Amino acid sequence: MLVYLHGLNSSSRAAKAETLRTRLAPYPVLAPDYPAHQPRAAAERLSAFFADLGPARPAVIGSSMGGFYGQWLARRFAFSHLFLINPALTPWDLFPPRLGEIMTTAQGETYQVTAELGEATRAYGIADPCDGVSTTLFLDRGDEVIDYRIAESLYRDCGRLLIWDDGDHSFQHMEEAIDCIRPHLSGPHQG
Repeated sequence: MLVYLHGLNSSSRAAKAETLRTRLAPYPVLAPDYPAHQPRAAAERLSAFFADLGPARPAVIGSSMGGFYGQWLARRFAFSHLFLINPALTPWDLFPPRLGEIMTTAQGETYQVTAELGEATRAYGIADPCDGVSTTLFLDRGDEVIDYRIAESLYRDCGRLLIWDDGDHSFQHMEEAIDCIRPHLSGPHQG
C-alpha cells in the first residue's frame, strides 16, 4: 500500500496521485484530502487517517507540504518507507516572502498567507531527520519554489537522494520515482 500526501493547495485528485494510481496498479494508492494550509487541522486529520489504517505499514510519498507532514507523521506511525518529492521541510521560511498573498486550495477555499501560518508549521518540524526512518528524496535542482539544497543538506547523511538537474516544483520525474517505488511495494518490508 502507498499513501500519497498532496501539497499546499492541491488535493487527492492531483495529477501525481492519479499517475501513481495508474502506474502502480494493482498496488493500492490512497490519497487523503486534508487542509495543508491549516497545520493543526492537517496534523489532526492525517493522524486520524493513519490511525484508522491500524497495523498496516504503508509506504508514504509526500509532495511539497505533503513531504513536510509526511516526515512528521513518520515519527508517529510505522511507515515501511517515506518518499519525499521536492519537500517543503522548512515551510516557516517559505511563507514570509508571500505574506499577504491570497491563495486558493484545490477545493476552492481561499486563505491569506500570514506570519502566524508560517509559525504554526514549526510545531510539526523535525529536529533530526537522521533518526532511523527509511527515507528517499526526489529533488529537482530547478525547483523555483523550494531550494532543493535544504532537503539535500538535511538528509545527506541518512536518506537516499535522487537529484535531477532539470525540472521544477511540479516535478517532471514521476516515471523515475515510480521505478524506485515499485520494487519497495512488492518487497518483504510491506506489511
